[in-house]
Amino acid sequence: MSLLSAARRLVGEILGRRVTGYVRRRLRRSRAAFNPYCSILRGKRGVEIGGPSELFGDEGFLPVYGAMQSIDNSVFSANTIWTGQLQEGKTFKYHPSKAPGGQFVCEASDLRLLKDGSYECVLASHSLEHIANPLRALGEWKRVLGEGGFLLLILPHKDGTFDWRRPPTTLDHMIEDYRNNVGEEDLTHLTEILALHDLTKDIPAGSMEQFRQRCLENYSNRGMHHHVFDTRTAVALVDHAAFQVLRVDTVEPFHIVVLARRCEGQPDNAQFLWETARYRRQSPFASDRGAT
Repeated sequence: MSLLSAARRLVGEILGRRVTGYVRRRLRRSRAAFNPYCSILRGKRGVEIGGPSELFGDEGFLPVYGAMQSIDNSVFSANTIWTGQLQEGKTFKYHPSKAPGGQFVCEASDLRLLKDGSYECVLASHSLEHIANPLRALGEWKRVLGEGGFLLLILPHKDGTFDWRRPPTTLDHMIEDYRNNVGEEDLTHLTEILALHDLTKDIPAGSMEQFRQRCLENYSNRGMHHHVFDTRTAVALVDHAAFQVLRVDTVEPFHIVVLARRCEGQPDNAQFLWETARYRRQSPFASDRGAT
């Protein structure tokens, strides 16, 4: 019996058949809602920023790994708090049925090891918030995409995370970061983070002093959330980076999903920027709906 099978059996014994059956039905419905993503990305060659992500695996709600032709990966360091020690080369294992992809070590906002237009898709799950200059990063991700290439972006919604007390970062602030060429050593948001971070929702961070020290050493560990997003700010950022937004979804407990496409010139994202946009009306997150 595999470890996963054993875990499922144990959960079933603890919760009972009715509860586990309900959870599985909810998961199947959630996955079905994301079938269009898998269809669009099927057979595409991609690069992931900061992978692998369990959300893209077969057990995740957006299982694109199995659908895509191949995926390389880029991380900022050969040793991270999420992945441990890494080795460059054909070592990126993301799906059991796929050959390992290429593993690169370079900044997400400076993908100098990757050629222009070399991929059909960029994947990024819960990584952009860790980047001090998100518009510069999105510019690099756009550079490595071929004409009409896709961006699949997942960001944490502030309402469901330890950032719930922090205000969403404004687009103007992120534009200013880009103009000022802000680098990864930036600690502009440190005071706000230390004052408003909810440690009760971030148990692995330890005590306030341990969390403070980790933030001060952020250039080495990249654990800090520089910027905070609700769905409106996420869409506005992607629009400003000149991607054509194709779809926006919000998924509990704290996921914002944006599928966009590289375009030349100014995209037409009005329907996603309107106050009455569908994702805002249907979002499970109160701040998207204008609630308090």
